[in-house]
Amino acid sequence: MKSWLQRLRLFAGLLLVLGNIFAAEKYPTPEGQRLRDALVQEAALPLKTAWRPMLLNLAELHGHSVLPARGHFPYPYETIGPGYQDGRIFGHIDLTHERLDTVRADPAHVRNQIRNELAGQQEDGLIPGIVWFDDAGKPTWKNFKGFPPIWVVSAEAYVTISDDDRFLRECLDALRRQIRWFEAKRSLPNGGFYYLDQVEDTWESGMDEGIRYRARPAERAAAVDACSHLYLLYDHAARWSRRVREPADEWEGKAARLRDFIRTKLWDPKNGFFYDAWWVDSPQRALAFEGMWPVVVGAATEEQARRVINEHLLNPREFFTPHPIATVAISDPHFELRMWRGPAWNCMTYWAARGCLRYGDFNAAHRLIEQALDATATQFERTGAIWEFYHPRLGDQSTLVRKPAARKDPCREYLGHNPLFAMADLWRHTWNIRGDP
Repeated sequence: MKSWLQRLRLFAGLLLVLGNIFAAEKYPTPEGQRLRDALVQEAALPLKTAWRPMLLNLAELHGHSVLPARGHFPYPYETIGPGYQDGRIFGHIDLTHERLDTVRADPAHVRNQIRNELAGQQEDGLIPGIVWFDDAGKPTWKNFKGFPPIWVVSAEAYVTISDDDRFLRECLDALRRQIRWFEAKRSLPNGGFYYLDQVEDTWESGMDEGIRYRARPAERAAAVDACSHLYLLYDHAARWSRRVREPADEWEGKAARLRDFIRTKLWDPKNGFFYDAWWVDSPQRALAFEGMWPVVVGAATEEQARRVINEHLLNPREFFTPHPIATVAISDPHFELRMWRGPAWNCMTYWAARGCLRYGDFNAAHRLIEQALDATATQFERTGAIWEFYHPRLGDQSTLVRKPAARKDPCREYLGHNPLFAMADLWRHTWNIRGDP
């Protein structure tokens, strides 16, 4: 006759089996279940109690968003969230945010997502920014559109954790080819780079209907975000090349020249901020958050970075709103509660905080992240949802506008712009350095 302890163990085993069966039905893939479980453990790390409900909900969203491999993907792929208006797609800048959100919990998942993305690289070097799948699983993408190439940051985050130089070589090869595409397709004869937003509504920059393109320049000119993103590529190509003991001189030289261009041609010393080349001296310009990118990628001087952070990112009359950061300064006459023309996006607050960290301002990074997570938790308590973007003044989410000619409200249950686990990790990191109680 079995002892009570044996019976208890048998009962516990049955519960575990039943739990796994229900979990298999609940999540599309075992990989999604594993990712969700790892993130639940991460949510138990030291942080503000008020943040845990939204983080646990985000863990569920991640779990539900990992789907079976399709098309040219060799691994199960993660979409940008079940609430996205256009259904199940892979890519955009969203994917980098998801990788940064999950790299500590499940590094292998992040490696596989990067390999999925690089599997679509074209012969000309372009890496598709967005991949759609039809009902039959056939992938389609725009073969002329190079979205912001910030994937390299998530690749480096994975390599930092895994110390996987073999994988780094895979990424370096793809990176070099992608750089060649941008140099061939988006460089300018007088220096710098641009995105197609200047000439057509393809929103290659990822900022659909962004304020900077309400009146396009007469001629193609250097864009502050495009130049910063290419500097990011050159910088990574140089550092990765040195790490795997390959020549880095070409990338170091190109990084230095582009850095000097950004510091001199895209900087306004009068108000201490970076602008697109066509806006530096224009009285019609708007104070848009994209001017922070040189700080994010390390292309600014120490003095330029201090001015951007102290005079603008931490300025409550501009970007440091109750839910930071506003995408257009709230003091700017062009500010409105419309998509990239005013509302706050958590991913951009995360990048702003990374820029502060890059220049050693841990207090600024901590303040930005804490205020954004507090505000997100407040909206989650009010609405029970994680949103695509947020009211910068912590107002009613229903007053926000996505696109006046299409969907009016921001998407709910949106993963791609909410790297909340990464933000919480950064908050803990800066808390420890600052020595807060």
